[in-house]
Amino acid sequence: MATPHETEDYIEEEDEDMFIDLGDVLAEVPDDGDHPMDDDDEGGLQSEDPDVKDNSLQHFTNHNGSVFAISCHPTQPLAVSGGEDDLGYIWDITDGEVIVKLTGHTDSVCSATFSADGQMVATGGMDGKVRIWRRVGTVDYRNWEFLTELQGPDEVIWLRWHPRGTILLAGSNDSTVWLWQLPSGNTMQVFAGHSGPVQCGEFTPDGKRIITASEDGTLIYWDPRSPTPVFKLSPQDARFDLESITSLAVNASSTLAVVGGTSGSVRVVSLSKGEVVGALGGHAEGESIEAVQFVDLIGTGSSPGIVVTGGTDGKACVWDLTTMRLRATLEHQAAALIPFKDAVTSLLAHPAPKSHLIVSASADNTLRTWDVRTGTLVKEHTGHHGPILSASLGLEGSVVVSGGDDSACLVFTTEIDESD
Repeated sequence: MATPHETEDYIEEEDEDMFIDLGDVLAEVPDDGDHPMDDDDEGGLQSEDPDVKDNSLQHFTNHNGSVFAISCHPTQPLAVSGGEDDLGYIWDITDGEVIVKLTGHTDSVCSATFSADGQMVATGGMDGKVRIWRRVGTVDYRNWEFLTELQGPDEVIWLRWHPRGTILLAGSNDSTVWLWQLPSGNTMQVFAGHSGPVQCGEFTPDGKRIITASEDGTLIYWDPRSPTPVFKLSPQDARFDLESITSLAVNASSTLAVVGGTSGSVRVVSLSKGEVVGALGGHAEGESIEAVQFVDLIGTGSSPGIVVTGGTDGKACVWDLTTMRLRATLEHQAAALIPFKDAVTSLLAHPAPKSHLIVSASADNTLRTWDVRTGTLVKEHTGHHGPILSASLGLEGSVVVSGGDDSACLVFTTEIDESD
């Protein structure tokens, strides 16, 4: 672990846009031989049910077991997925072709994600390994090589890339949070302030701070240059009082965080003051908040804005943070063949100019695109034969790619008629 003094070498305090100096690049690790998947490799197939309407554009069925993680490339028609079969894949969302088979894990791959510039891929597993691949050459995005394996966490729960640089953050089951610089693989910081599994975490959108939350009900706001918290909220703080935190999000201006827990409670936290400024109570008591997503209807990122929270009660609640009031309720409910509600597992906000749209993914086997302004259902995406565990928007929001408990990844279009 780097000392605070050593970590300063990576921080450029004068830069208002990025707190990390990426100029110090150490020796790179050679390729370990990971290679594109052979044509005769076999994957799992989703069970066929002729009664389920499939309006997807493309299937990817190489995983043999549940697909826990999926991420779209920021600009190219590529996705990376990770699953129960201890494997990851980079694949083409237009035709389902495997670009690279990502091997080396010895337990389920629970996180898989592209860096902000699309030049690197990270996979994190229940084996505690974090493995990094990088793009080779400048002609296209079909050539990738293994870069390095990062050690430290006991079991990786999530991974997040810095919004502007090749800095990787990981939350672990052992209550620690790890920060690495790539391509060197150098450990920049280990944050130890939680006492339970760190279930969620994010860089603030301005890239200057980190926020993490744990099963122990604590929320911690960090300066990446220091192992000491900027502030910490816990269940002992009367206004905070979340038993176990399951999801969080930070607004575009990096001033507010919204945090959800297993009791159905949601808290709004001022990051400048380090205190709770609101409590949102639209979900059923005892239902877990599984997803939180900010929506920028104005397109400036300057107002407190709109936030959407999704829970195991099958609801996605749309909140106006200016008034702290419920604006609309979006429900995954009684479809013709699925006469029950089920958990909202992911929420995805569209980029401008369609920032009024949000996609919800659910354990009811469907995804749905909504107009947040009115709470209207715009489009339903069907084709999965099991709960949807992960989803990601790609190609500037024109497609959504999902991974499910049915071993399948599906690609759907989110485009709608202009009249809609």
